[in-house]
Amino acid sequence: MNYKYVATCLFGLEGLLGEEIDRLGYHRIETIDGRIIFEGGAEAAARCNINLRFAERIYLLIGMFSAYSFAELFEKTRDLPLEEYFDKTDEYPVSGHSVRSTLFSVTDCQRIIKKAVSVRLGKAYGVNILPENGVRKRLEFFILKDRVMLMIELSGTPLHKRGYRPETVAAPLRETLAAAIVKLSRPRENVLLRDPFCGSGTIAIEGAMMMNNIAPGLNRCFAAEKFSLFPSETWTSAREEARESIIRDSVFEAYGSDIDKNCVRIAEESARRAGVEKSVRFEAVNAFDITTENRRGTIVTNPPYGERLLTEAEVTELYRQMGEHFKTLDKWQFYILTPNEMFPKLFGRRADKIRKLYNGMIPCFLYQFFKNADGHKEKFRHNK
Repeated sequence: MNYKYVATCLFGLEGLLGEEIDRLGYHRIETIDGRIIFEGGAEAAARCNINLRFAERIYLLIGMFSAYSFAELFEKTRDLPLEEYFDKTDEYPVSGHSVRSTLFSVTDCQRIIKKAVSVRLGKAYGVNILPENGVRKRLEFFILKDRVMLMIELSGTPLHKRGYRPETVAAPLRETLAAAIVKLSRPRENVLLRDPFCGSGTIAIEGAMMMNNIAPGLNRCFAAEKFSLFPSETWTSAREEARESIIRDSVFEAYGSDIDKNCVRIAEESARRAGVEKSVRFEAVNAFDITTENRRGTIVTNPPYGERLLTEAEVTELYRQMGEHFKTLDKWQFYILTPNEMFPKLFGRRADKIRKLYNGMIPCFLYQFFKNADGHKEKFRHNK
């Protein structure tokens, strides 16, 4: 039996997430800002939660309809075959969002949907009061322009929390965004990936996991593992598939450096937990002391913004120093994520490409520099 699923992501990552879903063999139905609807069998719940690098959460879509009044919302929710998804004892808390819709009160929508589900399940199971003392299935609604989506959340803990980073530093970069900017840099085995402002090492670790084909959710658990809808063997099979797909002989290397020795310690511990310690090296080094070491390389980094780590004046000076020093990294390419719209001017070079992304709720720009300072492109940049 095929189900409809929804995968959510940070704004700007829909294309990357869609390509991942395609590679897993599932059919995309629709893409909305920050979410993709697709079809798949029961096994898709396990395979997508375990393998998708750019998704924040996976949901099971159980209903989609238009509603312009609370009466309509109640009736159309009640008319769904909810007993196919909820057992008699299941707990079903309701949460959600409403955007540019007639039904704008989230608390009222919660109340109406909760009541409709209770009425439907009570009738289906022949009880007046549902105990809600069993498996917790969070029911989420999303109303956009009066179109209602009702979903059961399958991931539990958000997917960007891979489990390798229980200890972090100030202003950590979300793992899903780190993976995205690495992917956009087109990592290759024969090109060193380097992050000179590594913090807790997320960019380097995500790069190594990607190049070793280590599934991001391989070593964590998910809410839907307790759901009767998804047989336990689908989770066992998905994990076995992911383990068998790991590349054991990759020669890819990533370096991360930071002037804070505590950051380096945390990054090293996280790399061990992620299983990529052989592919990643961390060191306490000033960003302006790094050299090419006569290697081809790509810098992928998320330097301080000035909100929590440095003052605005210090950030301005930092970006100028980056521009001066990075000129010495002959033929390297740079992918730099920052919310600062003046970065190219401070850096001293026009970006070859700019991509807007979001770090949580912070709008950022991925400034991409493919050319050398003299304006010539590196040929290896376009090798496929």
